[in-house]
Amino acid sequence: MAGETAGQAVPLKRSWLQAWQRRWRRMGREVVRSRLATMVAGAAIYRGLCFVRATQKEAPGSSDWARILDEEHPAIVGLWHGQHLLAPFFRPAKLPYAALLSRNADAEINAMIVERFGIATVRGSGGRAGPVGPGKGGARALIALRRFLANGFGVCMIADVPKGTPRKAGLGIVMLARITGRPVLPSAAVTSRRYVVASSWDKTTIPLPFGRIAVVVGAPISVPADADDAMMESKRREITRAIEAANEAAERLARDAP
Repeated sequence: MAGETAGQAVPLKRSWLQAWQRRWRRMGREVVRSRLATMVAGAAIYRGLCFVRATQKEAPGSSDWARILDEEHPAIVGLWHGQHLLAPFFRPAKLPYAALLSRNADAEINAMIVERFGIATVRGSGGRAGPVGPGKGGARALIALRRFLANGFGVCMIADVPKGTPRKAGLGIVMLARITGRPVLPSAAVTSRRYVVASSWDKTTIPLPFGRIAVVVGAPISVPADADDAMMESKRREITRAIEAANEAAERLARDAP
């Protein structure tokens, strides 16, 4: 009996190892396919955005954004979620920039697209009720963005919080302005031909080719280094109003463009 038991142990062990080997090979293939799919999607979207930009004409009345960004550099360019796909196109090529992106899986494609435009990326998220979001890399993201600004990079930062209230600035962008002393530039870019994903929480806008692009950059907003909680909240509201005003102005210019 002992010999029979011992004789059965080897095939069972081999079967167990073979099952794990097959599982790991399958997982490896899935990871490769997922990475490959992300790269392909990122490249396709990047080329699509380049094509869209090449077919656009700038709408009359748009801000002199190249001059403003050059004069205020390095600054914090504040945008809304859902309105950010054209942001890489109103950045003077000579100015270095970094962009804050969320840490979820969907942001991998966004990161690939942004980096193809020559923009550095920082992963993290601002908080709904405070300056940073625990567990989301918010504190590390602010430190990284502060370092970029100190080294002469501008920062592109989506002001509203993922899955929060759309078009309501979080405190993250206010905190970054306070700790760096750099101004927030409320900004928006809108095309006359676009598709709005109505089912998305932020009403994501996809620009379409052969339209007019309107770019609006508002007056810079500074946050005092000694700002208390009341001042921070006041600045958060001011930034919210200013970015929305820029967005509404850009939509109006794009709509009325000849």
